[in-house]
Amino acid sequence: MIDHIAPTDPGDVLDVATGPCGVALQLASRTTAWIVGIDLSEDMLRQGQHNVRDAGLGDRVSLTIGQGERLPFADASFDALTFTYLLRYVADPAATIAELARVVRPGGSIANLEFAVPPTKRWRLMWRLYTRLVLPVAGAALGGRPWFEVGRFLGPNIEDHYRRCPLADHLDAWRRAGIENVGLRRMSLGGGLVMWGRRSPEQDPHLPPTSTGGRP
Repeated sequence: MIDHIAPTDPGDVLDVATGPCGVALQLASRTTAWIVGIDLSEDMLRQGQHNVRDAGLGDRVSLTIGQGERLPFADASFDALTFTYLLRYVADPAATIAELARVVRPGGSIANLEFAVPPTKRWRLMWRLYTRLVLPVAGAALGGRPWFEVGRFLGPNIEDHYRRCPLADHLDAWRRAGIENVGLRRMSLGGGLVMWGRRSPEQDPHLPPTSTGGRP
């Protein structure tokens, strides 16, 4: 995912559903951009703040609480945007994608990392065995009952999301949100998915163009 952001040399990047800041820290290490991370969970943000301090990147990464469906930023505020594991948790994925695109400057890059369901019957069967059996058991062994519940939840949640919103609908939502050159790559035998694209450079003359380098 970051490979589709770093080469564009963004001046500022919004990382949505930043969690403990794994992506934000990678962005900071591979670009000179000012990074803003946003997440709905206060617990996740506290862990993220700890990780940012440990990495010595407090002057490069800023965190705020908020929802991906209603971002507290003006139109065309960022040169690039990343989001991870978000769309399974929103009521209207297409509207959320449009909201994410809204805050990206025309010509800016957008990239996403998400779980997926393997498309082939053989790997899908193995994936179901892993998510229904191995993942809950491993979670229980490593983290007790709470992680058992997380492991048990994940597989059905992923499948339910793609029943409600097939991959074709994702692609259509990106394009309708004004994102062009949309690409995707399946990873981990189809259990992971990276998508990327670019906000259309056609813009209102009152909106600022994409900048390069440095903090806004």
